[in-house]
Amino acid sequence: MVSQKVVIKNPTGLHLRPAGILCKEAMRFRSSITFQFRSTKANAKSVLGVLGACVKSGDEIELFCEGEDEEEALEAMVKVIQDGLGE
Repeated sequence: MVSQKVVIKNPTGLHLRPAGILCKEAMRFRSSITFQFRSTKANAKSVLGVLGACVKSGDEIELFCEGEDEEEALEAMVKVIQDGLGE
């Protein structure tokens, strides 16, 4: 398992469109991809899970990837978040 903390940079946080982009990216990988925000753990492959975490701009989350392509998955997930999730 690999993990990394990352700050949500897009101005609106993880609302519906950015959450969809995050999930779409996560679905490309076979690994389990989750994240933790405060006491909430969420499946990054579930739009409802991502929305339910109520992550705002400037919040820090920790991504966890576990599986056969975990390194590649973590790198891609961090990149899509740092690139602003389409915003």
